[in-house]
Amino acid sequence: MAPGEMFFIEHLNELRMRFLRIIIFAISIVIFSSIFGIQLITVNNHSFYFFYPAVYNNIASQITFFLGNNLLPEGVKLIQTAPGQSLFAQITVSILLGITGTIPIIVKEIFGFISPAISKKTQTKTFFKFIIPITVLFLTGIIFSFFIAIPVILTFLYQYGQSLGILSFLNINEFVSFVLQFFIAFGISFQLPLIMYIISLTGLVGIGFWLKNFRYALIAIVIFGALITPDGSGLTMWFISFPMLLLYFLGILLIKINVSKDNENIQNK
Repeated sequence: MAPGEMFFIEHLNELRMRFLRIIIFAISIVIFSSIFGIQLITVNNHSFYFFYPAVYNNIASQITFFLGNNLLPEGVKLIQTAPGQSLFAQITVSILLGITGTIPIIVKEIFGFISPAISKKTQTKTFFKFIIPITVLFLTGIIFSFFIAIPVILTFLYQYGQSLGILSFLNINEFVSFVLQFFIAFGISFQLPLIMYIISLTGLVGIGFWLKNFRYALIAIVIFGALITPDGSGLTMWFISFPMLLLYFLGILLIKINVSKDNENIQNK
């Protein structure tokens, strides 16, 4: 076997092991959130949380209950229309916890894979400049959707039924899917400024590219907003599109401030 082929196989094996660690960590979170619950207890005026084995009142079910209490409009109730729907909803929530909790590990493994080709000084700079923002932006997208996007959209949609005095119910599976759809969509869409910055940092495109093609970006953002919103009114998609437009301009501002300086530093090395 040629040396070059052995070098490729070694990298492939390393990549496989890193991917395996990510999968194991994600599965561990899914299993843990499915068989353990969390409870607040007070001992001698000191309160603390502890984990305990729980089949029904596990972490996934507690989060599902929390989401229902905080996101559903007043008067809307969750229902189960078939046996096992609550179980599947909890499994879905556990998977979301696995994905979210594994993001730092994913970033760490990706960085560990490419770090041998980067100097020690550049490794530290890259970690703080790119790796941490990926995690922070994903969590920020989830927080934004939890406190602003989902409550506003659900209230908007269900006010039609409430105005007619109709009892409003929402299937638990549909509710969980709806919430997780927005969590993941916003977590990914909040990466937009960082993606724009990284592309511009390569020198392939400059700030003029993003400004010149704004109209195409606007069309793509509106289509994205229409695809992930459940109603056909054409109004709720702007609850998605408008934040993404702000992120687009934030990316342009980030490029204007930093890219030219970074390219100068690269050229001077």
